[in-house]
Amino acid sequence: MSEAVIAKKAELVDGIVEQFNNAKSAVVVDYLGLTVAEVTELRKELRDAGVKMEVIKNTYLRRAADKAGYEGLDDVFVGPTAIAFSDEDVVAPARIMAKYAKKIEALEIKGGMIEGKVASLDQINELATLPDHDGLLSMLLSVLQAPVRNVAYAVKAVADSKEEPAA
Repeated sequence: MSEAVIAKKAELVDGIVEQFNNAKSAVVVDYLGLTVAEVTELRKELRDAGVKMEVIKNTYLRRAADKAGYEGLDDVFVGPTAIAFSDEDVVAPARIMAKYAKKIEALEIKGGMIEGKVASLDQINELATLPDHDGLLSMLLSVLQAPVRNVAYAVKAVADSKEEPAA
């Protein structure tokens, strides 16, 4: 193999290492058996959520994962492999892939990475059940609002009870 080819492959691996380092989460799937329409629909939904899905050779993925410090992913990089990287939303790749895995039997989640740690299939499925960023913020706001609302109800009840004898 010529030095130019080796350099190009090393550059490709370095690009994948950079994607691993920048990603908040990544989900590895087996996509064999999906139709073009299904893959197109999946990619569109991932892209709309800010997730980048790529089909990369397993040897490049293994080298990049090892170089990025993700040991334990080698057994995931077997067979037809696609990987979805998200630099922004930790939950989006897992949620979207799990949704499509339920809908399309041919799509199989193999594993991945969450916030710098190798994640098992169970961890990814658990992550997929969490609401998205906006949903989590909404839940947090409702929890923070509850005590204030309860105090307001208590003050109103006290005010109402003081008005009754005067009437």
